[in-house]
Amino acid sequence: MTSEGRSTPAAPAGRPWFMANELLAFVVELVALAALARWGFATGDGVAAQLVLGLGTPAVAIVLWGMFAAPRARFRPPLAWVLLVKAVVLGGGVYAVHAVGHPVAAAFFGAVVVVNTALAKTLRRRTPQRGAPAA
Repeated sequence: MTSEGRSTPAAPAGRPWFMANELLAFVVELVALAALARWGFATGDGVAAQLVLGLGTPAVAIVLWGMFAAPRARFRPPLAWVLLVKAVVLGGGVYAVHAVGHPVAAAFFGAVVVVNTALAKTLRRRTPQRGAPAA
């Protein structure tokens, strides 16, 4: 109840929502990497090209993510750059799902990526970090 005597609805930015969305974000990242690997192995002409694309594409995505988009990224670029890296990696995963012949799954995965990323940015702003005083 508020000081005026009316009740307020439970805020979706509470810790359980935040943690559930963070877990979903991790799963989305893993699915994108797996999709990039699957695309690479399916796309290359010959065994050598398949190995280079199947292993190299997710490796490049991992390096980009680790340098710019991970929670403990080596570099802390502005939000626009972080979102660009996320769009390239996660969007590449969505494209990869489509390219190997699953357009409906790609559309679903793309929608999950967009909603999860938007919620992550919103919930990270609203959820106080452990040890930080609540605003």
